[in-house]
Amino acid sequence: MARVALLCPDLLFGSKVEGGLRAAGHTVNRFDDEESLRPAASFHDLLVVDLTTDLLDGPAVLTSLRERGELGAVPTLGFYSHVDVDTRRAAEAAGFSRVVPRSRMAREMAALVDGLLPPGASPG
Repeated sequence: MARVALLCPDLLFGSKVEGGLRAAGHTVNRFDDEESLRPAASFHDLLVVDLTTDLLDGPAVLTSLRERGELGAVPTLGFYSHVDVDTRRAAEAAGFSRVVPRSRMAREMAALVDGLLPPGASPG
């Protein structure tokens, strides 16, 4: 069972992702903002970030976490609106391990997460 940090202020979609990952056997801690995530980020096996919201700048959050040493080697998964190519490019440039459209996140969240987890962290 992996510990997944989910940075997603969108209550509806965040709940969907949280429920799907819990059903797949993961422990999920959802955060609404960068400040609540900061102290807990490195205690997780994976960080998932909503790049579709105007409430936070996902690429800037990742850059800041890495620069301050608050994320360690935790892999990252970002999801964006499929029409927002600039956000995808910014997330890739910031160093997200994987960036996928929100629709793919909704369909394949468990497989996407499992593909980024370190060996032994994925549920059986």
